[in-house]
Amino acid sequence: MTASMTKTLRRLLAATVMLAFTAQAESSLAAQQLCYRGVNLSGAEYGERGGAVNVNYTYPSEQTVRYFAEKGMNTIRLPFRWERLQPVLGAPLDGDELQRLKDAVDLIQKHGMAVVLDPHNYAYYDKTQLKQAPATDLAFGDFWARLAVEFANRKGVAFGLMNEPHDIKAPDWLELANTAIRSIRTVGARNLILVPGTNWTGAHSWSADVLGGGANGTVMLGVKDPIDFYAFEFHQYLDSDSSGTHPVCDGTDNAVKGMNDVTDWLRKNGKRGFLGEFGVAANDGCLDGLKQVLDIMNANGDVWLGWTYWAAGDWWPPEEPLNVQPHNGRDKPQMKVLAEGLSRKVSLAPSCALVKPAK
Repeated sequence: MTASMTKTLRRLLAATVMLAFTAQAESSLAAQQLCYRGVNLSGAEYGERGGAVNVNYTYPSEQTVRYFAEKGMNTIRLPFRWERLQPVLGAPLDGDELQRLKDAVDLIQKHGMAVVLDPHNYAYYDKTQLKQAPATDLAFGDFWARLAVEFANRKGVAFGLMNEPHDIKAPDWLELANTAIRSIRTVGARNLILVPGTNWTGAHSWSADVLGGGANGTVMLGVKDPIDFYAFEFHQYLDSDSSGTHPVCDGTDNAVKGMNDVTDWLRKNGKRGFLGEFGVAANDGCLDGLKQVLDIMNANGDVWLGWTYWAAGDWWPPEEPLNVQPHNGRDKPQMKVLAEGLSRKVSLAPSCALVKPAK
């Protein structure tokens, strides 16, 4: 073998090793990358139950959906009002409102984004807390059966059982959640289900027995899904009372601890998590806290499916501190932090699927 041939073979071998290393690194990145990163598009949950569309409430415009898709986000959490979709408990869904919801899902998916359906009701129907007549377990299960059959096994659609249950003890909420899950699976829907806890489903309070009856971190291990295809939904804000209603982030340390604690809880119990709401104001301290929360999830992609920031929407006032809806064509400061890394496109792993394949 000549010297030139030897050099050529060495170069080929080095190139092969480098390609293999790069492929392995990219494969590892894809395996650990968060599946879903997006935003809540608020508007359809606004107003009283009898309001008029585009007068008292609204669904996302194409301009807004396109903006977030072009930023690299791939998920929209879509809040809506249960009473408007089902004006009478136990009765069929309102056809006009259902069509509006379907049109919104179609629009979002047209732009290549997944959708989390979010009945934004806090475990209430009108002013009646769930488990109290007429808002019984049966009524909640009926609602989800009717909604699930409309989106059953539709690629890229997940079911968020309920936004921020509160004022209800964890065992009572668990019964409601299991009733809804059973109803969803009974109609043949194999979509991913996002299951919140009670007490606003806060990460910081997940292990605390706030209302009596047990902590979410203990009680919600009793979730029963016949096809074992669900994740726990958490919310976490960075102000002092974790409510997301203040423009300062003096609760960042508590929020970061809560996120780390539920990350450990998810891994210990073999579960997956999704951060359905979190948000901050645009000051430097809050933006640093936002980055810390994102870093926790990015470093733990084995247990975190992803996140949706709160919030944006066509009707959100520009002065609202947490708002990331662009104003006069200008990005909000929070978007710069959220968008870091979104431009890198990595194919979603099979574990990111929102519909479980039938055997």
